Amino acid sequence: MTVMPAALPVDTDSLLKMATQSMFDTFAQTAMGMMVVDRQHRIVWISEGYKRFLPALGHAEDDFVGRRVEEVVPNTMMVQVIESGQPILVDLLTNQAGTFLVSRLPLRDADGTVIGAMGMVLLDHPETTMQPLIAKFSRLQRDLDNARQQLAEHLTRERRPKHTVASFIGASAPAMEVKRQARRVAQTDSTVLLLGETGTGKELLAHAIHAASSRAARPFVGVNIAAVPDTLLEAEFFGVAAGAYTGADRKGRDGKFKLAHGGTLFLDEIGDMPLALQSKLLRVLQEQEVEPLGSNQVQHVDVRVIAATSRDLAAMVRAGSFRADLYYRLNVLPIRLPPLRDRLSDLEALAETLADDIARRSGMAHKSLSPDALELLARQPWPGNIRELRNALEQASLMTDDGLLTARHFQAVLEDNPSSAMPAAVAAQPGAEAAAPKIAGVKSLPQAVAELEAQAIREALTATGGNKLAASRLLGISRATLYEKLST
Repeated sequence: MTVMPAALPVDTDSLLKMATQSMFDTFAQTAMGMMVVDRQHRIVWISEGYKRFLPALGHAEDDFVGRRVEEVVPNTMMVQVIESGQPILVDLLTNQAGTFLVSRLPLRDADGTVIGAMGMVLLDHPETTMQPLIAKFSRLQRDLDNARQQLAEHLTRERRPKHTVASFIGASAPAMEVKRQARRVAQTDSTVLLLGETGTGKELLAHAIHAASSRAARPFVGVNIAAVPDTLLEAEFFGVAAGAYTGADRKGRDGKFKLAHGGTLFLDEIGDMPLALQSKLLRVLQEQEVEPLGSNQVQHVDVRVIAATSRDLAAMVRAGSFRADLYYRLNVLPIRLPPLRDRLSDLEALAETLADDIARRSGMAHKSLSPDALELLARQPWPGNIRELRNALEQASLMTDDGLLTARHFQAVLEDNPSSAMPAAVAAQPGAEAAAPKIAGVKSLPQAVAELEAQAIREALTATGGNKLAASRLLGISRATLYEKLST
């Protein structure tokens, strides 16, 4: 008597239930191993075939049910399948037990809610049966690892901090307080706002905070907002998508936020930022997301922001030229850098350090300062602060072969400075007549070099439409050097 096979159920629920059971049985019998985990990532069932892989993973055959799958199977992606609800149909899994060709599927209830996941081992030695594919995978993985290492080394070399907290010279009470605050804020990831007159060392302190932070091995990226044309600021910050506009790079260009990912972004002269861009910066600071020009893709960034300004931002907020919400977002950890006139006890140490650097850069012997020179310098108002002091020292050093700089060496330098408070008695000092006479129309060598350099930079930026990378290549200098010269 012939036994007729049972007919398929006519109702949908029964049909799906039968199909599900049949597929599960088929997978369990044909796969080399299979397991099921619940919503909490706990293993609830494992096939006999899978059990034979457990000893190589350091587990007994009965030491698995109820444990989290990531504790039992290294490098598993079952957790991602549960959290995303998306299957991973074909993948390579490598751990102590070997390399496996695997498949992972989410499990859903009648309402479509993910309640767990099912994983299957399709092949336990794919390197033998799928040798060409495995070889290509290994080669691509090796190339990717090498590219990542080279990129990390490049970023570390090009974007490393140039200064530490010790670089902020001074032992006066105001200087020591600044260094104490810098070390304190370096231990956090909150936004820092550096306030102070021009030339007080805000950029140096930004480098120092980054160098003392947990992000020190990641990029430090600085941008002087005052040096970038308003029309290019948005692209400079957020980047440009490929083909965003006529003339745009075919590959697109990363903005400063993307370049600083994982590290620190220093926004110098934040008070010069146009109002239209302030709202976009505020959103990036709040959401940690950027959207390149010409793109609909939002990119996550992990950036610690340090902003600096010589302007009175609170007054600008009251005047309506700076957004109040952005001000409060930036003014989380404010540090006010004192002007040089408020820490004149540091002047001698600063002068010695600057003289060392001038000698190193110029290739000349180090020059010391006499007591009368220090006394004269201490009587100056220094509205340009340490930058102005360096300029005076550099001019005095380069305009003489004398190894000791006295008050008379600074006579012509300070006379040219409209803020100079040099008393007339200095000019009457013995030996003052030996100072080089000023001749109308003749500039000092440093002044002439500085003016020529500034003109060349302006012409390069005009020729490249404000593109700093192209301008730096045209000038034969690095982009970092160009930014440094633009900020001085």
